[in-house]
Amino acid sequence: MKTLDKKSLDKLIQSLKNEGYVTIGPLQKNGAIVFEEINGVKDLPAGYTDEQAAGKYRLNKTDSNLLFSYNVGPQSWKKFLFPTRLKLWSAQKNGKGFDIKHNGEAHKKFAFIGVRSCELSAILIQDKVFMNGSYTDSHYKAIRDNIFIVAVNCTKAGATCFCASMNTGPKALNGFDIAITEVSAGKEHYFTAEDGSAKGKKLLMALEIPAASPDQKKTAEEAVKAASEKMGRKLNTQGIREMLYKNFDHPVWEETAAKCLSCANCTLVCPTCFCSNVEDVTDLTGNHTERWREWDSCFNLEYSKVAGGNFRTSVKARYRQWMTHKLASWEEQFGTLGCVGCGRCITWCPVGLDITKQAADIRAAQRV
Repeated sequence: MKTLDKKSLDKLIQSLKNEGYVTIGPLQKNGAIVFEEINGVKDLPAGYTDEQAAGKYRLNKTDSNLLFSYNVGPQSWKKFLFPTRLKLWSAQKNGKGFDIKHNGEAHKKFAFIGVRSCELSAILIQDKVFMNGSYTDSHYKAIRDNIFIVAVNCTKAGATCFCASMNTGPKALNGFDIAITEVSAGKEHYFTAEDGSAKGKKLLMALEIPAASPDQKKTAEEAVKAASEKMGRKLNTQGIREMLYKNFDHPVWEETAAKCLSCANCTLVCPTCFCSNVEDVTDLTGNHTERWREWDSCFNLEYSKVAGGNFRTSVKARYRQWMTHKLASWEEQFGTLGCVGCGRCITWCPVGLDITKQAADIRAAQRV
């Protein structure tokens, strides 16, 4: 394990840029933490922390010199790996036929700076969906194969976080190239860093930074452990799949539906949701057409519309489908739950619906 100061961290970012990566990291913008291109440490949200609760998010500026003292914001890394709108192919009329051109554009190399453990788990889950199953999404794979990940271990838990319940945090265990832990102790401000890949090891060695001392390692580990013990939420996952399947008509679904706006906020901010729609767009002449994929949501009424009608006409049915998929049928499909405990769906729900509370209420009064 190595140790870095701010200058060394900036050097790390510059090294990635020199290797041709577009460095993406957290920025303070429009009152929130968002992910956009950064040029160095100077762009990171120093001193910013967030205040989160069910249906509430507020960013506050402090006198702290910490660069990663916030929890997750409204955006996830999904926006780069699974773009909101993507052209799949186009076709141009050529005599009596068409010339089809697939979207084989050269994708940028991204270096993600500041990936939290829950978000890293979400990326690994989407890897199973798009790359490691029976079929491979060529667009996803083309982007994913050129990613360098610098993870950041959490030393502070948010009020809506429950990653400890999902075994997805607050410490990153795998899937990263480099993982850092930020420590501020007295006048000391440093980062411990460990490599998780050959690429990460090579980069850390090139920085010529010192090894972390035993005290530095211990302080960093204790900070992460403290975050694990101060989660804002908990979710009991024991037997949750069977519990949800057996309580298909539990009163909680009606109570939740009475509040739910079916606005799709929860699915848009979720780092694992991947519902999408495919649309063909033709010009007025009929000579050129394009096929686009764009984000959709199982909360949208038309998402469940098929030739025979709509099989989820009620908000109750759509909320139940979303939550049951996340915590039950997802595991049957992909061998893992579809929730990583980031808490975004709770924070960004306009009416403050809480997936951990719905699960607890069903468990407390099971119908069967």
